Amino acid sequence: MRNTVTEPEETADAPGQPGAPQAQDGNREDADMLAVAEQLAGTVADLMQPAVGVLSDSDNVAEVVKYLTRTRTPAQISYVYVTDADRKLVGVVTLRDVILAKPGEELSAIMVQEPFAFRADEPLSTAVLAAMKRRFPRYPIVDGQGRLIGIVSGWALMERVATEVSSQSGKMVGVDKEERVGTGVLSAFRMRHPWLQINLLTAFAAAFVVGLFEDTIAQIVALAVFLPVLAGQSGNTGCQALAITLRGLTLGELQDYPVGKLLRKEIFLGALNGLLVGVVAALAMWVYAAATAATAPHLLALTILVAMTGACIGSGIFGVLVPLALKRLGADPATASSIFLTTFTDIIGMGLMLLLATTLIL
Repeated sequence: MRNTVTEPEETADAPGQPGAPQAQDGNREDADMLAVAEQLAGTVADLMQPAVGVLSDSDNVAEVVKYLTRTRTPAQISYVYVTDADRKLVGVVTLRDVILAKPGEELSAIMVQEPFAFRADEPLSTAVLAAMKRRFPRYPIVDGQGRLIGIVSGWALMERVATEVSSQSGKMVGVDKEERVGTGVLSAFRMRHPWLQINLLTAFAAAFVVGLFEDTIAQIVALAVFLPVLAGQSGNTGCQALAITLRGLTLGELQDYPVGKLLRKEIFLGALNGLLVGVVAALAMWVYAAATAATAPHLLALTILVAMTGACIGSGIFGVLVPLALKRLGADPATASSIFLTTFTDIIGMGLMLLLATTLIL
């Protein structure tokens, strides 16, 4: 029986043959899926289903037709799996070959011999890689002696990859990757609540910084109006940098890409985005301050401009450093990264704006 990691030797359209269309070079989507697949845990046995469409090598085509007409789930049969007296998998037959063959022909005469099959203990990581090369709808699963014990569908393997990808975005906000739509309320509560408590503690840190400038806010009320604006913009900038860094870690791109170069890039992007967004925010602050007869509208506008630029630069830096730090500490880089990032960006953005206002105006 051929192993799952055997490289394709020849092209064939019959299931089980090792030759099948491979993902085209340069296909970015396939490359991303391959990178995620390499991190999958578990074995093929986790996704195994009962084998259907199993017949003996002594049966003929007429027996296959009779079997198909009597089965309750004919739509689940893509191939006929041929076994010997010891239930060892010896061949695979496509339904097309069944239709074209004569009723009296034995399956052993039309089957594809030595078909490709997964071992039950095959890691999901290598199984997905093999499935992406072959693109068959179903694969037979055998034990150590080559006996057919079940099948696994191609869509189940791809679904596992999709689940892993989707879990990464959930982990950024403290949602466990094991949680699904049908997860019970208490189970979901136990998975989510600890991260919310951590988020509350980090929020207290940001609140403490704002509290240090209570007198400044009391004297310049216009600052309170623009605090959420600054926090929102810097937070979004940080999340963009975080997403790129997590993607680089997941796909292994940071192994060949210098972290310093990525930091310089995010600093430049943060400065550019912060400056352009800051100009608009500064204009809005000047209009609002003038309309409400606030103190020194031009200095308030300058404060917003500088604070927005600085906050976006800082959030870009932390968007890179947070996941890298978690990985260095041995933690999952995607686990609740946005919680810590939000705290850092709030402290930097709000603290910088209130400090500038205190220094320049009061």
